[in-house]
Amino acid sequence: MIVIHLPVMLREVIMLLRPRSGGIYVDATIGFGGHSEEILRHIGDGRLIGIDRDEEALTMAIRRLSDERVIVKKGKFSEIKQVITDAGVTGVDGILFDLGTSMLHLKTPERGFSFLSGERLDMRMDNKQALTAWNIVNEYPEDDIEKILREYGEEKFSRRIAKAIAMRREEKNIDTCAELSDITWRAYRKRGRIHPATRTFQALRIAVNDELCELEKGLVASLDVLKSQGRLCAISYHSLEDRIVKNFMRNNQKDGRLNVITKKPLVPSYEEIRKNPSARSAKLRGAERI
Repeated sequence: MIVIHLPVMLREVIMLLRPRSGGIYVDATIGFGGHSEEILRHIGDGRLIGIDRDEEALTMAIRRLSDERVIVKKGKFSEIKQVITDAGVTGVDGILFDLGTSMLHLKTPERGFSFLSGERLDMRMDNKQALTAWNIVNEYPEDDIEKILREYGEEKFSRRIAKAIAMRREEKNIDTCAELSDITWRAYRKRGRIHPATRTFQALRIAVNDELCELEKGLVASLDVLKSQGRLCAISYHSLEDRIVKNFMRNNQKDGRLNVITKKPLVPSYEEIRKNPSARSAKLRGAERI
């Protein structure tokens, strides 16, 4: 499958990250390499370290970039400091986090991310990881599922959906994305502005990949490796991510470690959203290391 990917808020990222000739930059979610490709155009003989936990994404990025200035490593946000150290680098001039899931995950049915898929529930960004969405849906206690849906999906019908899941799995395992989507649909009893399964699938994906904890650890690690006047940029796609980024930057500004550049987050232009509807919820924040 050919997946077309447009890097989100590319112009704004370059403006905030401010890549310069000879600098060292980290793309902490290199994905398809769209942001990295543009960063490389600005850094001359500098270096770029690309990190991702998804081996398929890493393969695509390596194929796309094919540049001796690039070091690509598999890793999670919490491993950023170790990856940078292993690359022989002691400090970097900028770090970009592009959060959330990618078109690779959503448009590849067998990865089990999309509620439109008839494939087995999965949702792992690293397919060597043991825990999958199937395990959570079929093995976790009902109360734990309700908590995941409520806290990670901000799902107002979390109790009703968790109960429906528990009742269905008494009859048989819930194996596919489509089965879970149908259960969620019936629990809602009506359809609103977004698909009833949207928040449930978001919550499960966050739980499977421990996304919020990884983000917090990655942001903390970024302070250890950013040089003075180095830039930290993060694109978030839902309120839970954005809240973590916003609070981290504000708290570290109070403590004298960061200077927040974006008093309010930057958002995509109307023209970008028209070309790339998946960018509509993006928020970009930036800060500079003191």
